[in-house]
Amino acid sequence: MRLPGTLLLLACFCSPLAAHELKTALSKVLFNPRSGNIEVMHRFYVHDAEHGVKQLFDKNADLLNSEQTQQLFNRYVSDHFRMTRLSGEPLPLTLVGGQLDGRFYWVYQEAAIPVEIAGLRIQQNALQGLWPAQTNTVNIEGQGAIKTLSFDSKTEWQQVSF
Repeated sequence: MRLPGTLLLLACFCSPLAAHELKTALSKVLFNPRSGNIEVMHRFYVHDAEHGVKQLFDKNADLLNSEQTQQLFNRYVSDHFRMTRLSGEPLPLTLVGGQLDGRFYWVYQEAAIPVEIAGLRIQQNALQGLWPAQTNTVNIEGQGAIKTLSFDSKTEWQQVSF
């Protein structure tokens, strides 16, 4: 009758591992009238980002302790996130930087809010080349109700209208 205790012990050891099996990232696109910018914030689990940089750049890449690795990852994320107007005209984003924050790594971008904008077309495929199961969620805030887009490895571009 030691089986229930063994199962409980096994569950305790497996649950932290299962937490990292689901590859996800969250991005927020915020229209900030105070700054006059569209502020983009990408949040990745440090565990996923650290494994990603080792596969993307170098097996010795160190996201936690190397500013150079952090800059490489920031640029990688920036290169894999795009926004355009509904017409397809690009909205060029400036890479602001990145930072470690507990169990998350953040990458920041921004662009001036266009005078008139009826919506956005967005592409977010960071880490999907490494892990086809990677899901990237993008929330758009500050233009009415929050709108959410979900990108998997088969999703190229999506759009929202305001």
